[in-house]
Amino acid sequence: MEETKFYQFSFEKLEVWQLAKKLASEIYKATQSFPQEEKYLLVSQMRRAAVSVCANIAEGTTRQTAKDQAHFTTVSFSSLMELFNHIIIATDLGYLNAEKLTAYRQQVQLLSIKLSNLKTSQVKRIGKLGYMWLLITAPYLLQPMIPLSS
Repeated sequence: MEETKFYQFSFEKLEVWQLAKKLASEIYKATQSFPQEEKYLLVSQMRRAAVSVCANIAEGTTRQTAKDQAHFTTVSFSSLMELFNHIIIATDLGYLNAEKLTAYRQQVQLLSIKLSNLKTSQVKRIGKLGYMWLLITAPYLLQPMIPLSS
């Protein structure tokens, strides 16, 4: 019998994708304990946003131009911020505890830094006109994160 060899796609090698996939899996597990009435509301939104983070990283790796790649990194970053918003709301509603919020905040912060670094490397390959386009369409990705005061 012939052994099947599997190819590892380029996105699977990216640490940022691996971290995003891990977060998505954790969100799926955490939302299993949410109330049934949230199944098609907050649970669905959290899961979709979590999957969108890693899916857009993966899709971006298939694009030929740095501009297209940077666009998908922007979408991924936006989905990450959407997810964190939902995490905060879930905590406010008592579905997640403060300890989970802190753990997710750390994961989101690390992912946001890695996405910003990925975006920066993509932007450097675009050139002046493309860089100006990105500054206009997604300036928040090039801004440093502001640390929370404890």
